[in-house]
Amino acid sequence: MTLCLTDTMMRTKEPFAPANPDHVTMYVCGPTVYNFAHIGNARPAVVFDVLYRLLKRRFGRVVYARNFTDVDDKINAAATEAGQPISFVTERYIEAYHADMASLGVLTPDLEPRVTEHVDEIIGMVERLIARSHAYAVEGHVLFHVPSFSAYGALSGRNRREMIAGSRVEVAPYKRDPADFVLWKPSTPDLPGWESPWGRGRPGWHIECSAMIERHLGVSIDIHGGGQDLIFPHHENEIAQGTCAHDGKTYCRYWVHNGFVTVGGRKMSKSLGNVLLVRDLLGEGPGEAIRFALLGAHYRQPLDWSTGGLAQARRGLDRLYGVLRDLGDAPDIACPPGLLDAFVAALEDDLNFPRAIAELFRTAKAARRVTTVADRAAYKAALRDAGCLLGLLQQDPAGWFGQPTGEDRDTARIRRLVEARLAARSARDYVTADRIRDELAALGVVVQDRADGPAWQRTR
Repeated sequence: MTLCLTDTMMRTKEPFAPANPDHVTMYVCGPTVYNFAHIGNARPAVVFDVLYRLLKRRFGRVVYARNFTDVDDKINAAATEAGQPISFVTERYIEAYHADMASLGVLTPDLEPRVTEHVDEIIGMVERLIARSHAYAVEGHVLFHVPSFSAYGALSGRNRREMIAGSRVEVAPYKRDPADFVLWKPSTPDLPGWESPWGRGRPGWHIECSAMIERHLGVSIDIHGGGQDLIFPHHENEIAQGTCAHDGKTYCRYWVHNGFVTVGGRKMSKSLGNVLLVRDLLGEGPGEAIRFALLGAHYRQPLDWSTGGLAQARRGLDRLYGVLRDLGDAPDIACPPGLLDAFVAALEDDLNFPRAIAELFRTAKAARRVTTVADRAAYKAALRDAGCLLGLLQQDPAGWFGQPTGEDRDTARIRRLVEARLAARSARDYVTADRIRDELAALGVVVQDRADGPAWQRTR
């Protein structure tokens, strides 16, 4: 079997061949930590967690890095509103992100670099780009000069007009070219900033990942992942910076991108009021069921989230855990060779989750029919091993079936919402606090803010 991945740059499914099979490197763009993670943030975390598990099964050493963007205009605004340093905001939401992802069974990456810890590396890369005539300083800014990199646009396939229209770059008279993008920008006294050769300022968004990759994974990496929304301009700009800073060396060998999560067929947005936070969804069902639902579509395709889909995922896990419960008296052994070949082949065929899950259920169906002790032990091991690759079926069945349902689950959801509202109020994020209050009201719950903490009660 050969692991194949769809490479966004090549636009085809390609056999994966790392530069060094004994040291595979993967970098995935992580969250900007100014709010709680929503289900769209969770999808790449789960998708690349499965790829990480698959890579570790096949190769000697895998180094997986997923960053935190902990300086950003939205973070600055939240910190200013709270009257606190940006670390007050970012530490709170990094802790919340870790808790939410752990509840979904997402393994902790080997490295979790933060932008604020890599400003020296960022400044050094910007200096090299200037020295190689790929960037220029003007009015306290440093900009990458897009025409200096002839391959710009290869990842997204956009023409020049489309790139300028969709690049989110500021139109400014000091630019040499309209497509040029910011590597470094000045900070006013009220904003976070660091001293640099161009004055006190802070990094642009795109340069951050390139500098962290160089620092922790090297000049060239094997896999770079993220959501489809990052293809342009973020990843396009990363390629330009990373290639030009290293005299044309390959920045990344494989680009892998996951599709969007929609709700009722519509993109999540605050204006539509359909942003679903992971911590809220955990009140509707266990984290393992949320993870299973996120694996319900091919990773490159859109995934439409629904309450019905979550309920279906839980029922599917009930079936699988039911088989494991029936096999509970079988001895624990290593999975025999060949029993999971079809399942692994599906995963290694560009992470074909639907096909892999179908194979998992076929294995469970076969497990119900076996009778000998040896066969029961073999299928028990196969279900556990397959589940491990997907990040599922690692609980004791008794624990799974003992999880709260009905009214207990409603109470757990209400408590999570009350806690989230308290955290938002503490951060002076009153917009989020008001949204959660309205959500609680829709559930028939009122909250009283008291000196000893919030108290809630049902009104119906």
